Amino acid sequence: MRRIRYHQNGGPEVLRLEETDVPRPGAGELLLRTEAVGVTLPVVRKVRAGGLPLPASLGGEVAGEVVATGPGVTGFAVGDRVTGLCFADGYADHSLLNAAMASPVPDGASATDAVALVRCGLVARGAYAAARPAAGESVLVTAAASGAGHLAVQLAKELGAGRVVAAVGPAAAEAKADFLRELGADHVVTYDDLTGKEADRWGGAVDIVLDAVGGELLSPAVAALAPGGRLVAYSSGGGTIEAYDLLVGAKSAVGFQMALLARDRPELMEQWRQELWELFAAGRLRPRVHAELPLEAAAQAHEIIEARVNLGKVVLRPA
Repeated sequence: MRRIRYHQNGGPEVLRLEETDVPRPGAGELLLRTEAVGVTLPVVRKVRAGGLPLPASLGGEVAGEVVATGPGVTGFAVGDRVTGLCFADGYADHSLLNAAMASPVPDGASATDAVALVRCGLVARGAYAAARPAAGESVLVTAAASGAGHLAVQLAKELGAGRVVAAVGPAAAEAKADFLRELGADHVVTYDDLTGKEADRWGGAVDIVLDAVGGELLSPAVAALAPGGRLVAYSSGGGTIEAYDLLVGAKSAVGFQMALLARDRPELMEQWRQELWELFAAGRLRPRVHAELPLEAAAQAHEIIEARVNLGKVVLRPA
């Protein structure tokens, strides 16, 4: 089979297409014929940042057909269509997926729909829930045109937010604004607008910020909060928040991590997963795909993510 690995850290240019044997599923594993792979910013960052023994493969959100099951697997069979998160050799013709991380893809949905909707949708849904929203509150979403961000914009509106502000970076800002307004955002702003004075242009401070950027954006994101507002950080970008900035406005910040929720509240994850598919089937949640590229174009997919120009999800199609 074909897979993508990298033998040194760096940019997209270090990704290599290689040939290797199709793996055999171990205990509790599913072997998928991979039909779609969701490219994520954390994976793109790992290629540059290092930290893994080299050569390294790439994990990813995958969807495809089960072609073999390992010992002890229950609930799944050969021929099932599933999606889930794998941690190695995700960019490949075949992927190993822990059955505990897998979920069915319903009839009428494609593999691309699955990788665009499920993982990013669960992140967006969980981050919004972590803010403990009340009906009618206003919400600001950073990285709003991203795979998770564009779903967060839609979910906030669907779940009762009174006003949704989409914040984007300068790259392809005009295209992002059109894209996000079409998805229901009430206002679209760039990160330079996230100060108290400019907030008058988009209806004033907000009750909730869902932040997927981190870093230097954290301070202006906190400044965009109204008194008593809450920031939910679910970024891998790091950054710090000054305690005084929270104190003076009685604001708060909370971190959200999918892994902890999946471990501690699997029943809630399943409830949200079903909710996402129901909204999708009803046409009320629309995962958008910026590009579908062949496996051998993995470097191009990473370039799109690094340039911050994507409108929705970037997907690799091995098959």
